[in-house]
Amino acid sequence: MKDIKLSRRAFVKASSASLAALSLPTILSGRTNESPASVPGPAPAQPAPPDSIANAWEAGSADSFTRYYFDTLMVETRYMDADLPSTKLELFGQTFDTPIMTAALSHQNNRNVKGMVVYAQAAANCNAVHWMGMGEDQELEEIVATGAKTVKIVKPHENNDEVFRKIRHAESVGCFAVGMDIDHPFNGRGGYDVVYGLPMKPKSTEEMKSFVKATRLPFIVKGVLSVHDARRCMEAGVAGIVLSHHGGRVKYSIPPLMALEQIADVVKGKMKIFVDCGIVSGMDAYKCLALGADAVSVGRHLMPLISQGVEQVERRMKAMTAELAGVMSATGVKSLKDFDPTVIHRTIL
Repeated sequence: MKDIKLSRRAFVKASSASLAALSLPTILSGRTNESPASVPGPAPAQPAPPDSIANAWEAGSADSFTRYYFDTLMVETRYMDADLPSTKLELFGQTFDTPIMTAALSHQNNRNVKGMVVYAQAAANCNAVHWMGMGEDQELEEIVATGAKTVKIVKPHENNDEVFRKIRHAESVGCFAVGMDIDHPFNGRGGYDVVYGLPMKPKSTEEMKSFVKATRLPFIVKGVLSVHDARRCMEAGVAGIVLSHHGGRVKYSIPPLMALEQIADVVKGKMKIFVDCGIVSGMDAYKCLALGADAVSVGRHLMPLISQGVEQVERRMKAMTAELAGVMSATGVKSLKDFDPTVIHRTIL
């Protein structure tokens, strides 16, 4: 990735227009759960944010910094010898039509009576990898029954017996992979977290090794934002990691995309690397893939569409894949194996 200089005023003007076109004033205020439901593409332009983006941010909002970082990255075009690209993804022995996956959402039945199933069916229709967060055993079974290749993410329960039980259940119902979000053990007030009455606790590298050994499925760790944790995941033998700040659970968390290059340099292909948080377009996905990600997850951007049904979620996912293909063709990338990080230029303000 190359660095280029851009005046702050010029960048803020361009970034403000970009944010307005994506209709993301909610991201600037840290309220990403309320992102507008645009189908199939970005919402109509809104009035640009103030001339100082920072003034519109909630103090320390990791979601805001994540959007800002995406918008500091620009791409150069490479038309000579280019061609129409393939977005096919090869992952754990399966072939998918797109590297744009769903994210590990939970409790979406407030948006649709079968919200989590709607979300899964859309992924299945797109031949995309699907992820699931918390939920009852029966809900997971209904999700897998849609045909979606599902990655079940388990919370870091204090009681490891519950972790092992959920791993066994995911395997028995036909999940594609299983894993854990390690970034949910603390409550942010100096104590351990309790989620829906269930106590959580951080896991050691040795515990992670035991989870990996407990299943024949690929085991994935979600919530990695440092080389420190990536190294320990490699030591534990996990098959993949998700770079994520979990929607900004910790203020001032670095954007996953900012951590990507350094982590990819350490991992060197020994684990799959996925990027989550703040992805709202095929261009965002492109930047992640160019800098070393194998695939990306989209969650909050799709959440409002769940209430509108399978077709709308599916439509947006396919539109994002088309956006990705458009950027790939304009930058000479013919397949997911052909990305070149030197196409990315980072602005220095």
